[in-house]
Amino acid sequence: MKLGIVGLPNVGKSTLFNAITKAGAEAANYPFCTIEPNVGVVTVPDERVTKLSEVYNSKKTIYTTIEFCDIAGLVKGASRGEGLGNKFLGHIREVEAIVHVVRCFEDENIVHVDGTIDPVNDIETINTELIIADTEVLERRIQKAAKQLKADKSIQKELDLLNRINDFLMTGQSARMMELDEEEAEYVKSLDLLSYKPVIYAANVSEDDAASETNEYVERVREFAAKENSEVVVVCAKIESELSELDDEEKAMFLEELGIEESGLDKLIKSSYSLLNLISFITTGEDETRAWTIKRGTLAPQAAGRIHTDFEKGFIRSETIAYDKLMEAGGKLSVAKEHGWLRSEGKDYEVKDGDICHFLFNV
Repeated sequence: MKLGIVGLPNVGKSTLFNAITKAGAEAANYPFCTIEPNVGVVTVPDERVTKLSEVYNSKKTIYTTIEFCDIAGLVKGASRGEGLGNKFLGHIREVEAIVHVVRCFEDENIVHVDGTIDPVNDIETINTELIIADTEVLERRIQKAAKQLKADKSIQKELDLLNRINDFLMTGQSARMMELDEEEAEYVKSLDLLSYKPVIYAANVSEDDAASETNEYVERVREFAAKENSEVVVVCAKIESELSELDDEEKAMFLEELGIEESGLDKLIKSSYSLLNLISFITTGEDETRAWTIKRGTLAPQAAGRIHTDFEKGFIRSETIAYDKLMEAGGKLSVAKEHGWLRSEGKDYEVKDGDICHFLFNV
């Protein structure tokens, strides 16, 4: 999973990126200090994996990961090459989802590129640039489809949809806000439109507002996000920076002192899984305990294929137990079997979050 961190210059993107990845990307108080995207890989904490590794005394413990890409600040006119815009837009095209950092704090020592704090205006500035870039892509597709239509009338349906999307974007709304049926949604996804990518708005607040998770600016962001069914996560990049220097025990104490239930990173991870409709299943044993990320609704053979293609090709069945049931059995499969909690699942089984799977297959 690759998430792109975007936003206007000086909203806290690189500070947040440094904090959650400890990758040491430069963070400075001037526009465009990030030119090439910095990339950091973050381990997704999972208590289930930790516990199973302890129960089975696994030689290796492997957690799933998320890749964060710190993309340089966009400005008004980026789609026409303002700032370093075209390059940045290309970087956004490479990610699965966008973490849009929005400034929701006052600080006279940190300049705002537009001179005033207005989070909804900031969001609309970025969205407009993505929409403009998308209309350029659509215009080329429409021209191509119109030419093909002369020889192939079946293209008409595709052309109609392309025109519908373009007309919608021309109203200033992002493609992700369109009402589409399943077939149309798959087609629009194939167009790789920037404004169709799912978004998490990261409202970057001051240290004083971190515990309350609300201020006038955050409320404006929430109202905007609700219109497009996007998620909002409240973070304080400064606090995240401090947390990144602490061990787990110190982190927990620090958060408790501040009255904060969980870190911004943990909230971002949860929101990104929800946004992209992802879950994790687990394989465990003496050699290794490992989490694997899949789309919700994935069938057992395809889940097995995440481990190795041969597992999917020769799939026979999956010996499956829910994590909670295995813990209830004290981690002992023999006890789980006695209670009928260890199940044999076939090719039509949808793997659930927290399933512990042992796949049987023909070589």
